[in-house]
Amino acid sequence: MNTEEIMELSLKLAGLKEVPEDSAIYVSGGSIAKILFGIDAGVPELLLAKQLGCDAVIAHHPEGGTAVVNFHQVFKRHIQQMVGAGVPMEEAEKVIRKRLEELEVEAHTQTYSHAVDVAKLLKMPYLNIHTPLDEVGRRRMAEQIKSRIRKYSTVQDVVSVLRELPEFKNAVTEIKIRLGKAENPAGKVVVSHGAGTNGGYEVAKTYFKYGIGTVVYIHISFSDLEKLKTDNVGNLIVTGHIASDSVGINPLIHELGKRNISVTKIGIVPG
Repeated sequence: MNTEEIMELSLKLAGLKEVPEDSAIYVSGGSIAKILFGIDAGVPELLLAKQLGCDAVIAHHPEGGTAVVNFHQVFKRHIQQMVGAGVPMEEAEKVIRKRLEELEVEAHTQTYSHAVDVAKLLKMPYLNIHTPLDEVGRRRMAEQIKSRIRKYSTVQDVVSVLRELPEFKNAVTEIKIRLGKAENPAGKVVVSHGAGTNGGYEVAKTYFKYGIGTVVYIHISFSDLEKLKTDNVGNLIVTGHIASDSVGINPLIHELGKRNISVTKIGIVPG
């Protein structure tokens, strides 16, 4: 396989037609049989891959170029997720506006060419795949919940069915109920993931406003959590960043294995 075929495979798994703004092929390459794959993979991992005789490096999180500079654009995916859950389009757009601007401003502080330049010097094929694999993970979690959670299920029931996924079984972190109580009715559940980063206070608050009983985030800041606790409305489950990323990454690794590609994993929870 080549780098373009690997990226296309990730899009197919996610049901996407175009490469999202937070994913990119930095250095193209072909005849790939051995890959180093890390949730974060920068200069040290590129050097390690060279030492190990790998043919390519895949990072999950953006490492350079337009994937870093344009990262904020994928935050707009929260809009379609909220609209799909019953939030009016106009309100969904308003809710994400401030955080979108913050992300765009923050992008100008990033070193966007360092790791890419090293990969070019090493002649090491290099890419990152972020939103496609987060979308795979979001769908896996949402399907797990949909298949098992019923009208009278509790928040603890949601936690329990998510824990059945191997990545959560194998993780060091635990799935946490950060807002609400285990015995609370779960109500309608939304997995808010696959939009660059979590929606924070405003997105969760808006879901609760429009009838969502339980929101699932993969992480949240302490300050946003404190605001939600002050409101004391709804239930928030936080599944853990690295375990949740791994839920989306492992299906791609399994598909690569079917194509006789060896993958050495760094920081990815087994699944």
